[in-house]
Amino acid sequence: MENLLRPLIVVGGSVVLTLVIGWATDFLLRKADDRHHDTPLWGLLRRARIPYQLVLCAALLRGSYDEADLLRSNEEAVGRVLTLVLIGSTAWLVIRIAAAIVETSYSRYAHGRAHRDPARVRRVRTQVTLIMRVVSAIVGVVAAASMLLTFPAFRAAGASLLASAGILGIVAGVAAQSTLSNMFAGFQIAFGDMVRIGDTVVVDGEWGTVEEITLTFLAVRTWDERRITMPVSYFTSKPFENWSRGTPQMTGIVFWHVDHTAPVDAMREKLRDILRECPAWDGRAYDLSVTDTTPSTMQVRALVTAKDADDIWTVRVAVREQMIRWLADEHPYALPRVNTADAVLRPSRNGLHPSHDGERPSPDGVPVQRRYHGSSRSDR
Repeated sequence: MENLLRPLIVVGGSVVLTLVIGWATDFLLRKADDRHHDTPLWGLLRRARIPYQLVLCAALLRGSYDEADLLRSNEEAVGRVLTLVLIGSTAWLVIRIAAAIVETSYSRYAHGRAHRDPARVRRVRTQVTLIMRVVSAIVGVVAAASMLLTFPAFRAAGASLLASAGILGIVAGVAAQSTLSNMFAGFQIAFGDMVRIGDTVVVDGEWGTVEEITLTFLAVRTWDERRITMPVSYFTSKPFENWSRGTPQMTGIVFWHVDHTAPVDAMREKLRDILRECPAWDGRAYDLSVTDTTPSTMQVRALVTAKDADDIWTVRVAVREQMIRWLADEHPYALPRVNTADAVLRPSRNGLHPSHDGERPSPDGVPVQRRYHGSSRSDR
């Protein structure tokens, strides 16, 4: 009977004590979160309650399973399993606590500077994201190494492993050359301020917003909600457009092809009226000029400004649509058209066309009256 009660008391007591301590800690964190609304630290720390309880339970069982006389025949295996659980849960807890601290620091920084320098906030966000990935990787590697060292076979082979570490490092470096280059490129992007999460970029002709940056790849969300995943080494080896670099303010261009008789001055006034009614226009500048001509049309270009890439797109489509609608309603003659009038032939020296009098057939077989320069046939 004693052999049965002792394990139950030890195991049950450890579990109950773990639940009580975990509940008390969570209660205190919840109270602290209710009192301090200005910081999310306490609420973020509550996410670590599961690894926290695992650490408590594994530590209590690891320290008391000898007294429980539990699985005496497999005492070494039980102790090693509890040690592995303790190491893994401790690594999990450290990552959660580090994430809570880093996220709290970034939240305070973002709320303090978002209205003054959003570009710097995006830069810090990118750096924080990559730092957390590096911390997680380091903690995971250390935890895995600690777990391996709990096995005597690995400790005995430590000398040979260290002796061959140089050769293994060279082989691994050659085999993972592209992966390592992407990792270093990720650090270069994070701390070189080349591209940040939330930046508007144009890559291979695709316009989108940087959604995620890791140590190996970068994800761009396009305007039609597609995701383009590219290695981060691309952004350190090839040119790309970053519309959010420096200041997010942008100047947009709108083109129209109109007839030569289009009222350019009236179009310039209409552009001003359209922009005044467009909330996305930042009011910095606008302009409308004739930039090119063709035998049938002339090219009119409008310059508009906005505070960022999203607003400049809104301004451009609004100006283009409303200007075309206004021309169609108020000045339909200004729209481009195909000239179907008869060609005026070159006059001869005596004032008549060099062709014979009378009618001639057109290419479609319809008679066409020949035209004369100067007086009409009836005046001759």
